[in-house]
Amino acid sequence: MEIKTKKLETLTTEVAAYFHKLSYSDSRISQYRSAWQRLATFMENEELHLYSAAVGESFIYHLICDRSFEELNRWEKDIIQCVNVLTEFQKTGFVKFRRIQKFRELKGPVGDSMNDYIAYRKSFGIAKGTIDEYKLHLSRFLHYLNEIKDFSLGSLNHRHINDFVYNLGFYTPYTRHRMLSILKGYFSYLYDNNQLEIDYSQTIPKEKFVKQPKLPSVYSKDEVESLISAIDRSNPKGKRDYAMVLLAARLGLRASDICNIKFENLLWEQSLIVLTQHKTGKRIELPLMSELGEALIDYLKYGRPVSELPFIFLRMVSPYDRLNRSTLHSIVCFYLRRAGIKYEGNRKHGPHALRHSLAGILLEKKTPIPVISEVLGHKNTESTKFYLKIDLQSLSQCSLEVPPLSTPFYEGGM
Repeated sequence: MEIKTKKLETLTTEVAAYFHKLSYSDSRISQYRSAWQRLATFMENEELHLYSAAVGESFIYHLICDRSFEELNRWEKDIIQCVNVLTEFQKTGFVKFRRIQKFRELKGPVGDSMNDYIAYRKSFGIAKGTIDEYKLHLSRFLHYLNEIKDFSLGSLNHRHINDFVYNLGFYTPYTRHRMLSILKGYFSYLYDNNQLEIDYSQTIPKEKFVKQPKLPSVYSKDEVESLISAIDRSNPKGKRDYAMVLLAARLGLRASDICNIKFENLLWEQSLIVLTQHKTGKRIELPLMSELGEALIDYLKYGRPVSELPFIFLRMVSPYDRLNRSTLHSIVCFYLRRAGIKYEGNRKHGPHALRHSLAGILLEKKTPIPVISEVLGHKNTESTKFYLKIDLQSLSQCSLEVPPLSTPFYEGGM
C-alpha cells in the first residue's frame, strides 16, 4: 500500500482552503493553524520534511508522553484533533468530523430586525469577534422564537422572555451573562425605534456576574534556571532557542516583540535593546546584558541561516522566514518538558509565563512597582499592580489575626 506524504505547508494550505469553503470563521481556522505550528516545530526538531499519518501519530505520542488521554488539557486534546484532521484530509480529500458554524444566518422578519440591530451596533466600531458573538446569542433566541407557532414581534410577551431565560441554566455564568446583556440591548433598540410598544429590556433579569481575575502563571527562580539549563547550545537551533528564551526570562519581552526583533533594535555600543512594543506601541529601552549579548553573538555567528531578512530569529530550515509567536510557545513548552518541570492544572506554559515569572522574581527582591513597570514596558503602574497578587511574602504581612471566639459559640450558645 502506498504511503501518502506531502509537505506540511502544502497540506495545511489545502485544508485551510477547504475550511473556507465550509464557512469556517477566520478565528477557528487560526486555531487550527496554531495547532499545526506545534506539529511543524516537532517535525523541524526531528528533521522530518514530509507529513504522513505515521508522522502525525509520532507527534501525538510525543505530545501525550506517558499520560493517558483523560489527563490532557483541553488545548492538547484540540491539538490532537487538528492533527487527525490533516491525516483524514490527506487520505480522503475531506474531513468527516468537521465543525461548521451554524449561527451565520438570521432569517425572517425577526431575523431582519436582529441584523438591523447588529448593523446599528457595528456603527459604533465594535470588533468582528463581538459581532460574531451578537450573531451567536441572538440566533439562539431566534431559534427559540421560531419554535413558537405564528410568532411575530407584535405577539412578544413577558412569558416568552421568561421561558427563554429559564432554559439558560445549563450555560456557563459568563455565557448567560453575555446572552442576557445582548438581549437587553436588542429589546431596548426595538423599543427606541418604535418596533415594540413595551420596553422588554426591563424584563431581563440582572445577573450578578463578576468576572474573577485569574492569577498570573509563574515559575520559581529555580524552575526558570532549570528551563534555561535544559537548552542544548551545541547546535544552531539550540543557540537560537537559548537567546530567545533569555529575552523572555531576563527582560520579560512578549513573544511578538521577540519574534519581531531586528538588527536595528540592537545598539551594541550603548549595550541597549531599543524597540517599539507591538501590543502597546510604547518605545522601551532595555539593557543588553552580557549574558544575553553573548548568547545573541553566538547565535548570529554560528547558528543563524544566511539571509537578508532584517529579523534576528529565523526558521532553521528553508524557507528561512522569521518565527511567529506560536513557534516560540512550542519552544518554551519543549524545554519545560525536557527540564522535567510540570505545569499541571491551569499554569500557563508559554513565553508569557516567563514574563510573569520575571515580575514575581522582581517582587521577591522588593523591586519598586514603577521600576517593574518600566522593565515590562507597561503604560502605567496600574497594569503592573496586577502582579501584586502573586507576592505571597508581602501579602502575608497584611494578614489579620482571627479574633478568639467565646466558649458559648462552640457550645452552640447565642
